[in-house]
Amino acid sequence: MPIISRRRFLKISAVSAFGTVIAGVGGFAYAHDVEPENLEIVPVELHLPRLDPAFDGYRLAQISDIHMGTGITTERLLHIAEMVNAQNPDVIALTGDYVTNGDISYLLPGLKEGLSKLQARDGAFAILGNHDHWTDPTAIRIMLGQSGLVDMSNTIHTIRRGNAMLHLAGVDDYWEGLDRLDSVLAQLPAEGCAILLAHEPDFADISAETGRFDLQISGHSHGGQVRLPILNRAIHVPRYSVKYPMGQYQVGSMIQYTNRGVGTIAPAVRFNCRPEITVFTLRAAATGQAAPKVT
Repeated sequence: MPIISRRRFLKISAVSAFGTVIAGVGGFAYAHDVEPENLEIVPVELHLPRLDPAFDGYRLAQISDIHMGTGITTERLLHIAEMVNAQNPDVIALTGDYVTNGDISYLLPGLKEGLSKLQARDGAFAILGNHDHWTDPTAIRIMLGQSGLVDMSNTIHTIRRGNAMLHLAGVDDYWEGLDRLDSVLAQLPAEGCAILLAHEPDFADISAETGRFDLQISGHSHGGQVRLPILNRAIHVPRYSVKYPMGQYQVGSMIQYTNRGVGTIAPAVRFNCRPEITVFTLRAAATGQAAPKVT
């Protein structure tokens, strides 16, 4: 093996270090400026055993974790709303965390402007997340109402097609101990397919035990925001999203789906974890249901 002179060694080391810095800068620029705006429409077809044939082909669009002000601007939110509407959803579900922290008063007009553009045949429904409660939940609820969204915290809404029923249910934030699943179940008719909106995905262990819900949809985890290549593992996910951090799972007789969110918390970066709009197509008569996603 040829001997490398000290001068040659220092030159190679300097070039290598410079290349590493450039790669790091480029990687951060991608994670900060490119991937967070590279929104993915994720189609998911689900066979739900209690879904009445009158709802076969029903389309539910889900967005989650907007975190207005932490990367998301009014212009981006308007674009997100436009992309959701382009999917021609029958109903739209929002699963919490519209803001992040601090004074949110200056963010509310932009949220209202963007969310009021959402359009679906049967309306748009929302729950709150932990960050909403850590800021100003009353202001968030007022903003949602002014935007034309229905607050689903600890309540239900039934969609009808003739005599057929599809129930949407929602719980308030589990992290804050505000979920009232007992109240939701008391309001829920015994018959008909039921879909639960719950911000924290690990709440699925509780909701699945009731045997009453066919599907729970959640957000909260952001998919981790940064996922290690090859291993496809998140560096970190928040509390109550450790078991079901991203995608589709089978929890008892219930399907759990965790949306990666459209926004970020600080640092406002994403890597190997694109923001997501989920579009569910619901099918009656459960045949050939897709296997749960293993993360």
